[in-house]
Amino acid sequence: MSHYLEEPVQQRAPKKRPVRIVLFSALALVLVAGLVAGGYLFNLANTYNTQTETIEEVFPEGTDRPTRSAAAEGAQTILLLGSDENGGSGETENLPGVPNEGRSDTMMLMHLPADREGVYVMSIMRDTWTEIPGYGEHKINAATAFGGVPLLVQTLEGMFDAPIDHVSIIDFEGFTGLTDALGGVEVNNEIAFQSRGADGEFFEQGEITLQGESALKFVRERYAFTDGDFQRVKNQQQFIKGVMGKFLTAETLTNPFKIYEIVDQVSPYLSVDEGLDATTAGGLALSLRSIRGDDVQFFTLPNLGIGTSADGQSIIVKDDAAIADIAEALDTDTLGDYVQAAAQ
Repeated sequence: MSHYLEEPVQQRAPKKRPVRIVLFSALALVLVAGLVAGGYLFNLANTYNTQTETIEEVFPEGTDRPTRSAAAEGAQTILLLGSDENGGSGETENLPGVPNEGRSDTMMLMHLPADREGVYVMSIMRDTWTEIPGYGEHKINAATAFGGVPLLVQTLEGMFDAPIDHVSIIDFEGFTGLTDALGGVEVNNEIAFQSRGADGEFFEQGEITLQGESALKFVRERYAFTDGDFQRVKNQQQFIKGVMGKFLTAETLTNPFKIYEIVDQVSPYLSVDEGLDATTAGGLALSLRSIRGDDVQFFTLPNLGIGTSADGQSIIVKDDAAIADIAEALDTDTLGDYVQAAAQ
């Protein structure tokens, strides 16, 4: 009897243990997952913060900068500059390392509306003839040569009467690692062309995939086109659109290793204002979590074509009416409506 009396006692005692074991195991898994995720995020942020270069002076001082209207509260505008010392205009000089010197080969304003339902990227032709505060009329990309990034910001803010929140400069050399990290970038090439140089490459018309050095050749080339920088800007837009289309997919966004690889590959070629640290960049990325490639719209600031300045320079004549319309759209946070209407 005693044998059978003791056996149930021995069996009853552990009955609650499986529950405790499950609870403790679940808690341990949550803690481990939290530590792993926390460690991953820390490493990701540390990689971004330590490998990017900080642009010490970005915004103009002692000037009355435009403020954002109540209608556009929550919107963000980021100035994107591309420097290409080896394959651009030859006027970039020390722009990546010393952002207050040289000129930018590529200039874009990326606008994020308050509702974050789209992203609008506007290219500005570098030869656009405009008023640069304190220097008179010049090509817009001369602003960085005269007064660094702050003067360029002041020039653009004056042009559109809208504030710029952040500035980011990327050296085109980083495109090699970026395309490799993404496993190639697909673009729709409008015009077949042969890039210049002994290592030139032929790019056929239609859907093509760019890898490594091919990406650099694609975005750099301008001499192969009769309209020079116009087609170059279109190709750069196509490339960035392809990058964003490849990045803004569930396959990439749910792969922490791929995200880390992309950040690790691009960060050394990136210069940002001190406010655009990993925390701010992460917050912006989180606010765009529902955005996909088709939600990103590219366009070029309308112009009146090629002209000649009083001193004989070949310039792009700006379209003041279009600039006024864009300024109004930025002020009312309706840039998406402007882009849609302009495309029709």
